Amino acid sequence: MINGLLGKKIGMSQVYAADGQRIPVTVLEAGPCTVLQKKTAKAEGYEAVQLGFGEKKAQRVNKPDMGHFKKVGKGAFAHIREFKASEEFQVGDEVTCDIFKPGDRIDVTGTSKGKGFQGVMKRWGFSGGRASHGSMFKRGPGAIGQSASPSKVFKGKKMAGQMGNERVTTQNLIVVEVRPEQNLILVRGAVPGPKNGLVMIRKGIKA
Repeated sequence: MINGLLGKKIGMSQVYAADGQRIPVTVLEAGPCTVLQKKTAKAEGYEAVQLGFGEKKAQRVNKPDMGHFKKVGKGAFAHIREFKASEEFQVGDEVTCDIFKPGDRIDVTGTSKGKGFQGVMKRWGFSGGRASHGSMFKRGPGAIGQSASPSKVFKGKKMAGQMGNERVTTQNLIVVEVRPEQNLILVRGAVPGPKNGLVMIRKGIKA
């Protein structure tokens, strides 16, 4: 078996359960992914498969990657990732969303939306300074030093800076519905990233 596949986020919607409850869902286009390479315990020291997802124009692919794709003979791929898998898969096989079923718990990894350079109130939820007349630090972080000892600012201090545009994993999401004929998975709740953003969908590590 394989523990996941690649896909993209289509957007959010809602479905209704049998008892009439409204369920917010994220629609994911999951696969189909093509097996480009097999990694074995004997050769590489671990078992995995390399999957390709999404079309890419041949003119935009460099020669090393094009040679790698030609071994499979199914065109060029926009995205390549590795997933843990047993040896039952062969190069050229397709992995589809039917590896999941309703009720499964999955982990979805994506790249969060970039927010640019933000202050401490938006980035970290700081309350800010006094908003009274004459206050000069209404949205400021306040003191960041450590007095005379150790007389430095510790690494990792929460300060203003780049917000978003980083790898985020949301765990234990519940699969509400699987539509193999459309390559769609409906997942309860929100998933990191923008519409059409690349996501890695894996079986829940804490399930």
